[in-house]
Amino acid sequence: MDFQSIFHFFENTSLITYIVLAWLSVYFILSFSILFSRLMLINKWMQDESQALEALMRGERDLSQSASILKKCIEIDETKMNIYKNSVEKKATIGLTWLSIIASTSPFIGLFGTVISILETFGGVEMQNSLSIIAPKISEALVATGCGILVAIPAYSFHLIIKRKAYELINILDSEIKVLVSSAKV
Repeated sequence: MDFQSIFHFFENTSLITYIVLAWLSVYFILSFSILFSRLMLINKWMQDESQALEALMRGERDLSQSASILKKCIEIDETKMNIYKNSVEKKATIGLTWLSIIASTSPFIGLFGTVISILETFGGVEMQNSLSIIAPKISEALVATGCGILVAIPAYSFHLIIKRKAYELINILDSEIKVLVSSAKV
């Protein structure tokens, strides 16, 4: 596809198609923004919590020098530590709802743009027009569906990636809590 055909597409497209493509563009940018912001945060937390867990496994019992979220607990109290763990889980999974919304609605938004474009095409067609005139218009209309799917696939993938990373982070925190609680009982 060359630039001339791209310019031709945008010259002949309707307002609805512009709106659909703009909406999908915002979704696309939002998906990547959520991915990068969450991954940076979760990876940093995982690094800090992994180092704290390693220190605990070596026999150190003081988390005050670590970057662990659990160092905020002055005393070893499983309930309070679980509250901190829950707050980390909540912060780590921010954006998952948006990724779900984007992944599930993008194909429908694209399909809406396609249907409107096809309706406009058939609405403006006279009976003497041939398939050679209708076919290019329909292929242009399908661009919106393709864009919707193009946005949905990464959003769904990003949702699963972040969900898995958050799960790994919570497992590390659970392990820290178990080590701390078991050492307090001794």
